[in-house]
Amino acid sequence: MPAVLGLNFHHDTAAALIVDGRLYAAEEERWSGVKHNHPARKGTLAAPVRALQWCLEAAGIEPQDVDAVWAASMRPNPAAGWWLTEEREELSVLLPAPLDERLRLLSHHTAHVLSGYLLSGHDHAAGLVIDAGGSALGADFGPGRERITGYDLRPDRIDRLHQSMPAVVPGPVGPRRVHSSLGHFYRNLARRVIPPGDEPEGSMMALAAFGDPQRYGPQIRELVRLSDDGEVRVDHPWGSADSTTPLLLRGHVWTAANVVEQPEHERADLAAAVQQIFSESVVHIARHLQRLTRASSLVFSGGCALNSHLNGRLAADSGFDSLFVAPAPHDAGTAVGAAVYAWHYQLGQERLPVPTDAAWGPNPGTLMPDAVPSGYRALTGLGAGLAPAAATLLAEHRVVGWVQGPLEFGPRALGHRSILAHPGHAATRDRLNAIKQRAEYRPFAPAVLAEHATEWFMSEGDPFMNRVVHVRRCRADRIAAVTHHDGTARVQSVAADHQGLHELLLQFHERTGLPLLLNTSFNRKGTPILRTSQQAAQAAADLGLDALAVGDNLLIADHVPDPRSQSQPSL
Repeated sequence: MPAVLGLNFHHDTAAALIVDGRLYAAEEERWSGVKHNHPARKGTLAAPVRALQWCLEAAGIEPQDVDAVWAASMRPNPAAGWWLTEEREELSVLLPAPLDERLRLLSHHTAHVLSGYLLSGHDHAAGLVIDAGGSALGADFGPGRERITGYDLRPDRIDRLHQSMPAVVPGPVGPRRVHSSLGHFYRNLARRVIPPGDEPEGSMMALAAFGDPQRYGPQIRELVRLSDDGEVRVDHPWGSADSTTPLLLRGHVWTAANVVEQPEHERADLAAAVQQIFSESVVHIARHLQRLTRASSLVFSGGCALNSHLNGRLAADSGFDSLFVAPAPHDAGTAVGAAVYAWHYQLGQERLPVPTDAAWGPNPGTLMPDAVPSGYRALTGLGAGLAPAAATLLAEHRVVGWVQGPLEFGPRALGHRSILAHPGHAATRDRLNAIKQRAEYRPFAPAVLAEHATEWFMSEGDPFMNRVVHVRRCRADRIAAVTHHDGTARVQSVAADHQGLHELLLQFHERTGLPLLLNTSFNRKGTPILRTSQQAAQAAADLGLDALAVGDNLLIADHVPDPRSQSQPSL
């Protein structure tokens, strides 16, 4: 019974375990309740203690049964080679015996790219990882941390063939410091555009749809230089974590401290320019990789792969026939990458099947009768009647919490810990943004039956809600709640074997003629996606949802009629 363990100890701490070809994976934030599981003190290491414990218990094994343990390195600066031993020792003391003795470190970017490649089903692929910064362990092309890394990937080897590193280059008035971190560049500008309290990168991507990229585009383009060899050089300090240095653009001074003073239309224009230059830069790198590898498929991972607008552009313009974005491209996904690395390359096991869902975590548990919140009544033991009842509520434009089966791994709710709604009216989007205390310009994503995706959208999206596509113009008015200002949507395609949503979508389609639902994560503002049925019941009441489906039980707010007694709505 071969078993391997992958871990991430840093940002987005997580554990992933493969036993007999089955993957178990969970993020520590789902237990701690702290988004990204940020420690109280910056730089403090943290083990995914409860996520690891759950993985072992779910698989029915003990620590001594694990054959190999790998973690993604995050040590920033090498010094004569000693750092690798020191980092391994720092991390190993956080693990129980004998896992501590078996721990080995993998390059941060290699763990990222393998979390996509080894689940993609592709034999030969180019791999691209872009984030704020990785580890020194993978800095094959010079000293410093990984920033942008390109790979040529095959079942029997991992070749790193492109890497962008910080540098000092000649300038018109002397040496000029440049950065290569597009992740830092995007985050740096996002903090100058998005007020505190909203997630900067995701909010800026949404706001960009409302702006004119030409207003600030020429000035932003001067900050980022692209060369024929795929290099990206961002002038200091715009490619660093420094968001305090004033950025002067057409008479406006932009810093993180004065963002609330900037009019929203100005912020939208800057957001649009940054999104455009950022996307152009990544496409530039991808085209260089295509020339180097001659691969037909691109695998993309790292924090920048969470930018779903970028992913839509990559799919269309990178020169590759297909794009596979890692199911969990953020740092937690490196735990999965480390596990599949050990499984395939160390133990020589067959690659895992290509997933159509990321439901790799714990079940929600039974909802006890005393957990039903005040103002709700419970319909219990519905069994096969749950999906029809919930579909009836959704067809009547009710907002329904949906907690079904294993917890998703990653930042997107994929139909296991979701809030669902009818996609037909823009007012529903406004209501949900108010419920979740989000900026009113933030869009919501559709989950669509895979067999109907191209009837409503210009391409099929992907199973992990990682790609923005254009809504067909003739259909946009019918799905206004999930059509963004620029006519796009971040589409989750739901396959027939999806245990969380497929049957509900079929039932909703039968009632409304719409093969899709609005799908957003089930959480309160600033907190992780919830884990248990008890958490869901309390959150449903706090958020004022009309109903909550947990297991085969349906909790309905007192003001909502019993859906079983209502006739099916006409199309």
